[in-house]
Formats: sequence, structure tokens, C-alpha cells
Amino acid sequence: MAEGPYRPRVVDLELDELTPALAAIALEGPKGVGKTETASRRAETIHALDDPAQYALATADPARLLDAPPPVLLDEWQRMPELWDLVRRRVDAHAPPGQFLLAGSAVPEDLETHSGAARIVSVRMRPMALAERTEEQPTVRLKDLVLGGRHSLRGRTEWKLEDYVEEILRGGFPGLRGLSGRPLRLQLDTYLSRIGDRELPDELGQRVRNPATLQRWMAAYAAASSTTTSFEKIRDAATAGEEKPARTTVEAYRDALERLWILDPVPAWSPSRSHIRRLAQPAKHQLADPALAARLLGVDAGALLSGQDAGPPILRDGTLLGALFESLVTQSVRVYAQAAEAERVSHLRTHSGEHEVDLIVERGDGRIVAIEVKLARSVEDHHLGQLKWLAERVGDDLLDSLVITTGEQAYRRSDGIGVIPASLLGP
Repeated sequence: MAEGPYRPRVVDLELDELTPALAAIALEGPKGVGKTETASRRAETIHALDDPAQYALATADPARLLDAPPPVLLDEWQRMPELWDLVRRRVDAHAPPGQFLLAGSAVPEDLETHSGAARIVSVRMRPMALAERTEEQPTVRLKDLVLGGRHSLRGRTEWKLEDYVEEILRGGFPGLRGLSGRPLRLQLDTYLSRIGDRELPDELGQRVRNPATLQRWMAAYAAASSTTTSFEKIRDAATAGEEKPARTTVEAYRDALERLWILDPVPAWSPSRSHIRRLAQPAKHQLADPALAARLLGVDAGALLSGQDAGPPILRDGTLLGALFESLVTQSVRVYAQAAEAERVSHLRTHSGEHEVDLIVERGDGRIVAIEVKLARSVEDHHLGQLKWLAERVGDDLLDSLVITTGEQAYRRSDGIGVIPASLLGP
């Protein structure tokens, strides 16, 4: 993906804080999210290991790559996993801060190689959040809400439902932001097809014997966005009327796609301080970017706005647009929460399904911000039952309760619950 003019990212603020203090930082995330561009702006020496010529030279003497003017960027380091251990040993030998940046689009299968606790700090990089994509100035900072105090909320936006649909379809990959229409669709199709054709074989050494089966499974997963549908039901939906692939094959796809950061599931909340019983454990399904889900399902703005469903049949509450809007908000909230050092973002669901909260942003001390995502311009009392149920059970551990909407104005209700248009929420 060709990069346009660089737009500052939320992760730049994290790197500004971390680089002067740490010897080695790894930026991790799927292809195309901007890791190379962000890291390159901070590097004096760049080794691009996805370049065949540079890779060939590196194989002769990998340690030589580290003996260069710092900061040294090892781009797509996972193609030469021994580099991780070489950097780790340099850090153990008291390398000064700001020496090494590693950018990777896959997690090597050898977990021991990828272990670098207390030596190499990993920083997740996702597609661009809403606040990074547009000129809209957020008026509400998630960091302030995580700090507590139930701040007053303000701000008005001109965004309409159509604007959110456009962002769902355009996605947050920096190199695609200047595209629309057929060129954008073709680029997204190419991105998805290369997962089976190139990324799995090249990055993880895993051959895909039947790319069509992989694509059908990914489409079924996309249809399950923002749900906790079982993987068995996703497999059934992907193979309706056809012979099912072996469960081991599907599990291999799932594990590989998570290691490529293409799947970005939201884990179930496991509170350490509350006494809520019988919480369900399945993760909520999300792809790295809702634009990938929309493209896998073949939907356009007209289909989403008319309430049409698409793709393999998956049981969900609400419309496909509602599910993808939640995906868009979830992606942004995760970016902002990481910047606020509240990296544990999860969802809550009881075993019976009677109680659900879309997002739980958790501080290190276990206190939380609870978020419901509503595809609505206004908030009614019946939208708030789950947040009020949670408030009764966690008490003072609840820092704030929020509803993220497609409305016009940010405000706080008389019951203390905050209402925030998605475009006005920022880091």
C-alpha cells in the first residue's frame, strides 16, 4: 500500500514517552497499518527484511545488522526470528535507550523466540482510529474518563450516519485513505487474497491448500463481527451445503490469522475485584478493520443503510450495520485505551446472555469504564439497563458509564451516564 502524507498517530505519543527510556521497542500489528512509516521516522538505520536483497545480505551475518548507527529499525523482523534473540542479548548487555525498533506483521510460532519480557517492549499498532482519520476535533478524551471524576462532556458534531458508513467501508489503513469506489474495493480484495496467497506462506510458513475455503471461513467470521458466535457455528455457516473442512484445518486458519493480527477478538471480562457470577468466557469476534469485514461480505453503503444482511447466516441482535459500527468504535476505543495505559479492553456477557456490556476498559487497579455502543442518534432510558445493572454490582469500581452513538452532541445525563458521538471521542 502506497503511503500518503504522514498523519501523526496516537501511538506516536506512546513512542515519544518510551523511546528515551527503553533500549528496544517492537511495533506489532497487521500489514498496512503504518508500522514501517511510523518507525522509519524515528530510525537512523533501516533494514527492510521483506526486501529480497537486504534479506540475502542479512542471512550471511545477522548480528551485523545491529552494528549500525542507532536507532536501528528491523522491519518485518519475523522473517528472521533469530534477530529477536540477538536484540534481546544486546539489551541484556546494557544497550542504551533508543537503540532498536522492530516492526513485525506476524508472531512467530516459536513462543520462546518471541519472549522478551523486560527486554523488548511490545507496542500494538492498529488501523487508524476515527480521531486519526479526519479533521474532526474530539472534545472528549478517553484518558480523562479513565482517570475518573465523571467530567462534564461537551461538543457538537455535524457527522451523520452516512459518514460513519463511509468510514466503515474506507477503513483505517493509511495507504488506502486516498481511495474510494472501485480502486478501494480492488485494493481491499487484494489485501484479503494475499493473506492466503502470500502472508500465511511467507510469514508463517503455512501453506493454504484450498484458498476458497479460507475465504469462506473469513467471510463467515466477518458475518459474526461483534458477536460471540461459536467457532463451530462459524464453520457451519462457512460450509453450508458443502463438505466441512476438518476442525483442525479451521483451527489452524484461526490461529494463523490471529498471529497475523487479522483477527482481533475482544476477550471476555474476567474481573478480579467484583463479585459478578456466571460470566461467559467466549471472546467477541472482530477483524482488524471493519472495512475488511464489509468487503468479505460484499456490502456497500446502500446495503448497509437499507438494513440488508449479507454473507453466511449468523444469528445476531440488530443489523449488520450495527455490528460493523460497534467494530469501528471498538477499534478506536482500543487505540485510545492503550494510550491511556488501560490496555485491557474486554466485553461482558453472562452465561444466559441476559446481561451484556459491549466494552469494558480496565485500569491497572481493576477499576473500569463501561461502554455501550448504540447505532442511534438519541439515547432513551431503555438503552441504559445494562449499564445500570453493572453499576449496581461493581459500585465504586465503576469510574464511568458511557453510550457511544451516531448523534450530534456530547453530554452527561442527569443519572450520570455520558452520551458521546463516536466522532467526538479521542485519546
